Amino acid sequence: QVQLVESGGGLVQAGGSLRLSCAASGQTFSTYVMGWFRQAPGKEREFVAAIRWSGVITKYADSVKGRFTISRDNAEKTVYLLMNSLKPEDTAVYYCAATKVWVDLAQLGQYDYWGQGTQVTVSS
Repeated sequence: QVQLVESGGGLVQAGGSLRLSCAASGQTFSTYVMGWFRQAPGKEREFVAAIRWSGVITKYADSVKGRFTISRDNAEKTVYLLMNSLKPEDTAVYYCAATKVWVDLAQLGQYDYWGQGTQVTVSS
């Protein structure tokens, strides 16, 4: 069982930066692929980024590539999402999620555990 708790959301102006954190409980954090998703009002939840167990290999949605960076600290059982050059269209609730497999990472059904989400609002 893994519990995930996100933090770091807030209100920021366009062009600004935020770093989200997702703290995990449990003994097996390093065996999980970790992902970030987001859901804007009236829209479906969408994939943002994922990171493999060791932290070396990552994957990003095209919409955030070059602006967002996912990283993890297995000793601290935490995954991060550094968001730079934020745009109003990045406004959403951001969720972290955990899965055992590196496949179909954009599919919500691939993930076994989800956090409660943290709100990110980017003003223009």
